[in-house]
Amino acid sequence: MKATQNNQMWGRPARAAMGVLAMLMLEAGGPRLSAQNAQEKPAAPPAPAKEAAAKPNTPEPGEYNNSVTVGVGHFFTSGDNAAFMRRVQYPSGTFGGLEELHFEEAVGKKGLFELDARGIFENEDYSIAVGIRDPDVGFLRGGYTQFRTWYDGSGGFSPTSNAWVSLYNEELHVDRSKAWVEGGLTLPGWPVIGVGYSYDKRDGKKDSTSWGDYSLSGNNSNLRNIVPTFLDLDEQRHTVHADINHIIGKTTFGAGVRYENDDIDDSRNIARRPGDPVRERTVTQVDNTDADILNARGFSETRFSPKAMLAVGFSFTRLDTDVAGSRIYGPDYNSPFNPLYANRQANDEGFLDLSGGSRVDQYVANVNFMLTPWTNFTIVPSLRIEHQEQVGVAMFTETRVTNAANPVSLTDVVNRRERDFTDVTESLEARYKGITNWTFYARGEWLEGQGRLKESEFDVEDQGVGPVQLQRDTDSERFVQKYTVGANWYPHRKVNLSSQYFYRSRRNDYDHNVDSTIYNPPATNNLYPAFIERHEFNTHDVNVRMTFRPLAGLTLVSRYDYQLTTYQTKGGINNAGIALNEIESAEATAHIFSQSASWSPLPRWYLQGSVSYAFQRTESPVSDLTGAAANLVQNAENDYFTANVLTGYALCPATDLQAQYLYYRADNYVDNSGYSVPYGAGVEQHGVTVALLNRLRKNLLWKIQYGYFTGHDQTSGGNNDYQAHLVYSSMQLLF
Repeated sequence: MKATQNNQMWGRPARAAMGVLAMLMLEAGGPRLSAQNAQEKPAAPPAPAKEAAAKPNTPEPGEYNNSVTVGVGHFFTSGDNAAFMRRVQYPSGTFGGLEELHFEEAVGKKGLFELDARGIFENEDYSIAVGIRDPDVGFLRGGYTQFRTWYDGSGGFSPTSNAWVSLYNEELHVDRSKAWVEGGLTLPGWPVIGVGYSYDKRDGKKDSTSWGDYSLSGNNSNLRNIVPTFLDLDEQRHTVHADINHIIGKTTFGAGVRYENDDIDDSRNIARRPGDPVRERTVTQVDNTDADILNARGFSETRFSPKAMLAVGFSFTRLDTDVAGSRIYGPDYNSPFNPLYANRQANDEGFLDLSGGSRVDQYVANVNFMLTPWTNFTIVPSLRIEHQEQVGVAMFTETRVTNAANPVSLTDVVNRRERDFTDVTESLEARYKGITNWTFYARGEWLEGQGRLKESEFDVEDQGVGPVQLQRDTDSERFVQKYTVGANWYPHRKVNLSSQYFYRSRRNDYDHNVDSTIYNPPATNNLYPAFIERHEFNTHDVNVRMTFRPLAGLTLVSRYDYQLTTYQTKGGINNAGIALNEIESAEATAHIFSQSASWSPLPRWYLQGSVSYAFQRTESPVSDLTGAAANLVQNAENDYFTANVLTGYALCPATDLQAQYLYYRADNYVDNSGYSVPYGAGVEQHGVTVALLNRLRKNLLWKIQYGYFTGHDQTSGGNNDYQAHLVYSSMQLLF
């Protein structure tokens, strides 16, 4: 069956935006496996293509200092718009406006005034920056920037019954903006002083993978978490800072202070069992945070001689946080709490009237000494000490349903948490280049740390203390060591090779002095995490790179990376009272191959290309379980292939033709829908652009471009497939 709901939660966001997105995808060096976690800010539209060869009418360097570029284009899309917009970070439809404006003018003998601006309609992509500077006086600059990030709000897909739930317009977006101003004095012979203020804002909606549950058979069975969930964000930040630097003799001193206030009002909105008249309900979890962060720091750097330099630094940071919020079940998003709401089910837990806060104090000090005792040999010993103290408390009213036939119960709860730790890190780095055409380096790093965690949670009865839900007092120790060795070799002017190996090991030991989750008959306990006594992580990594220039105009770069990580876990006593042995809880392996080439077979023709293949696998003994737990957890595989080709040809002294093709493939999808939600990526994407660039005059460039993009997503059952055609034209004026 196919489940589809079209409840529109909000109107379709305004479409459009700027930028020759074709090149956005291509210039980024190829798609990434998790595109939704890509850049915070969309890349600017592509700049005019570089010339393949010198042209008689090309301006001499520095002849023009200013430029302005305007353009307009359109994306013709079919299929799933949300998936397309998330991938390329531009909306479908018409876009255009001011790609870039740069203006500068000399002021006095050394001063410079600069103005940069951008404005793309329908994509909330605007910026302006104005500044003036003189090295003998100081600087003053300020500006405003705003841009939009697109997200796909779709949920999961279950091939077992062709289930795909759509609740609202999935073309989600978050707008980010920043206004700032800063200034400083750079008077000769005086301390350099700088002050500044900035205001940041993030507002909008994005997807979340905390999906809601859905019944594949419609009778409250075969439940799968595939229902889409969205985050509603409203965040603001104010920041002020001041810094001062000064040089006295051979020593540079510096100090600074920074204050930041964060105001966060976010919510997570989950739909559960949509379409079920008895069990359909929504969950809105509101998270409010008001945080104040104060940081003070100082440093000094002294060069005793060309062979010896000492640097020391200290930093103190205090974080004060107040929290509030709720988790409420109701018929709609943002419903008020109703103790008589009928659709609640057993084990529906929420909370009301959350209040509390935390304080974190962090102290960091470091010392670095660089010494060159002999020619071509340098060593750098260093020491870093960090101490943190954390304390927090939270009070809330817990809402719980133990049985759907019973009313919701309300319990006041208090949670307290204290944690402190101290880490001491020593490192020693050495570099030697005394052998012709060779450079060797090595580094060792060791961290020893100790800490303590105390946590308690209890029900409040009247004015006293009720039953204890959690009581924990744990001492911890950790030891981290990392060793790196590497070499660079230049055997020939056309060849160079480099290789590196590093080993990293981390061991965490836990001593549970008091813990209510430890196995303690006849009490019933959750066990996790108290039964864990030790974690150990070991990583081996080796990489090799070669650059080869066999012909004039031809450069080849090859690279191979291999990484192996093992995870060891030592348990205490399980819920049957049996002591647990140490086991290898997981093993992760990664191989990455990449090859790039750059070739100019003719003076007016160039080619650039790259291919890469990554194979990553994480194996866990859990995947071999039998019985009721069989097939619930699979080994994770993450292998993908990318290819990218760019070519350009100078048709005549004033005209260039440029084309680019991109391919991406991830083939890790396994249909495990009979037992769980299928995981793994099954994606195939193609992108091609063709651009014609014509220098109408020495300072006037016209570009016209066409692009085609397509994407297939096996994980979504094809529901997120798309196709798009791009037409775009721009004009750049240099002056």
